Amino acid sequence: MKQLSRRDFFKTSAVAAAMATTIPVVSTSKPVWAQAPSDRLRMGCIGVGSMGRGDAHGFNRLVDIVALCDVDENYGLARTIRSGIGKRDANGQVIQPDTYKDYRKILERDDIDVVSIVTPDHWHVKIAVEALMAGKHVFCQKPLTLTLEENQIIRRACEKYGKAFQIGTWQRCQRDQFVKATLLVRKGYIGDVKKIVCDIGGSPTSGDIPKMDVPSCLDWEMWQGPAPRHEFLGETINNNNDGNFGHTRCHYEFRWWYEYSGGKFTDWGAHHIDCALWALNLQTPGTGPVSFDGTNAHHPVEFKDGYPTVDNRYNTSDNFDIKCMFDNGIEMHVVSHSPDGNGILFEGTKGRFHVSRGRCKGKPIEELPPNAFTEDDYRELFHGKPFEGHKENFIRCVREGGTCISDVVSHVQAMNACHMCGIAARLNRVVKWDPKTETIVGDDQAATFFSRQETKGYEIPRNF
Repeated sequence: MKQLSRRDFFKTSAVAAAMATTIPVVSTSKPVWAQAPSDRLRMGCIGVGSMGRGDAHGFNRLVDIVALCDVDENYGLARTIRSGIGKRDANGQVIQPDTYKDYRKILERDDIDVVSIVTPDHWHVKIAVEALMAGKHVFCQKPLTLTLEENQIIRRACEKYGKAFQIGTWQRCQRDQFVKATLLVRKGYIGDVKKIVCDIGGSPTSGDIPKMDVPSCLDWEMWQGPAPRHEFLGETINNNNDGNFGHTRCHYEFRWWYEYSGGKFTDWGAHHIDCALWALNLQTPGTGPVSFDGTNAHHPVEFKDGYPTVDNRYNTSDNFDIKCMFDNGIEMHVVSHSPDGNGILFEGTKGRFHVSRGRCKGKPIEELPPNAFTEDDYRELFHGKPFEGHKENFIRCVREGGTCISDVVSHVQAMNACHMCGIAARLNRVVKWDPKTETIVGDDQAATFFSRQETKGYEIPRNF
């Protein structure tokens, strides 16, 4: 069979995507990253701070990275360029990617096939939707969304545009940990599941963070984007102007502000709640918990009507035990601390075990027969694809069609639960959820958290 050139492949990608939903694709034996230079995908990386820089390195051997974008010239762009990211010429020398501070410059380029989005959470869906509209395949870090409404927007966009879309929940590719745990639960080795504990850790806390001048290397207006406007906060810990601000509203620390994220509910919940629902095979619209008890949630600052009353300290929940109930009686606790530590505890009628990134432990694991799971079992989890690394799976799906291992539809189910945990915690009460209609039930105040007003000029496209 004649190998399609890169150009011919992308001319027919829309047809291939449509066919992939009904016709199984036979995987090529050639590794998807072992491509001739003329046949390699071209990627633009949007957001190349700490996590974005790591993801760029992970993709660097799989694709040609031809463009980088970050709103901080030092923390993002300069560090990433110094780290050796870029396409290599015939002599093995790195060709420095083009650099931008405005992500739209990347989306405008017809020569870019794939984008990586590793920005703060409040930017994810806007950029992702616009990337899909521009005809790009998308890799986006977790958590994909900031609100329940964004879940519906991005799912609808993916359905319309049909591009490969992978979320960065790479635990789904840990064969001896979360993949094994999923197969163990699905095949009944612990009987009927009765209780799950997801230990996701509590958010860090801070004292009062002082105001400081916005560093000259950072476009603070663009960084805030759709979010509410605030003065820049940070603690200068050196004089290098390199993006290290100690406690701050910016860069890695955005996670601990509800204005930009959901704290640990979305940061680690996007991993562990996702894997818990994956093991239960509750990944399709209409499934999931029906109530969320946030009465055992503590925040490091005082809240009123679900909002922090001070704006210069980290505000996401630092100590919590959110009880999530399913209509079939399964009880899931999302906690900041547990005896087993970070990970997921599954309890069933035939036994219990705990899984984390480091290991699986428990009697069901010890008694698991040799070769209990076949390669067909792994392929079924991977939507008919071979088991492989997270980024390799994404590139394979770009080339072959089909569904990525961390797909948008299943991720939205996890994010519904993550956001509902956060809403219940912020209001410190039980909030009910109808997974079939995807609405908050009987609580008008809680329902106001379904969406957020975006700053004018930074709205997410909705008319597509």
